[in-house]
Amino acid sequence: MSICVPVYEEEGNLKRLHAAIVTAMSGIEFEVLYVNDGSRDNSARILDTLAEDDPRAKVLHFVRNYGQTAALTAGIRHAQAPVLVTMDADLQNDPADIPGMLALLGEHDVVCGWRRDRQDAVLTRTLPSRIANALISKLSNVHLHDYGCTLRVYKREYIKDIPLYGEMHRFIPIYVTWAGARIVEVPVRHHARTQGVSKYGLSRIPKV
Repeated sequence: MSICVPVYEEEGNLKRLHAAIVTAMSGIEFEVLYVNDGSRDNSARILDTLAEDDPRAKVLHFVRNYGQTAALTAGIRHAQAPVLVTMDADLQNDPADIPGMLALLGEHDVVCGWRRDRQDAVLTRTLPSRIANALISKLSNVHLHDYGCTLRVYKREYIKDIPLYGEMHRFIPIYVTWAGARIVEVPVRHHARTQGVSKYGLSRIPKV
């Protein structure tokens, strides 16, 4: 299994995140690809140290900030395993949810996380997200509660050749459904951010 984690200025979360992934993946063979999206803090140094200490951790460095979609695309292209997990680096996604999601791959090709109890600001994050989710579901006829949740599990063959740019990582469930993938959405834990600052805000709404 390959875990792809885009990273942008998350120096306060990375060590705890990697420890949480290792704990959650106990007994499961995995690699984790951290894609440093041009961080200007100490994230690059911390990631290199993690990779030196744990051969399961691999790091890709961008020379500047290209955005989450580009980082996810790089992780997908470098992933080696037939099963791919994507998640955020801010510790709001919980690696402990991954084993349960993996268990659903027997009868599904893609498992999407749903942050049912979302721990974000209502006016700037949660409410706009709900409106966007409803609109995207209606236009695509692929009905999900949470298109913005990065925590997802894929059979790699369904996403390895999808061209992505802009904010299109959100819409991968649409592409794979149109390609014939069996998709399911499950509630996952969502934690309040305790370190660093959010990189998402109202400015993303027009792009999406």
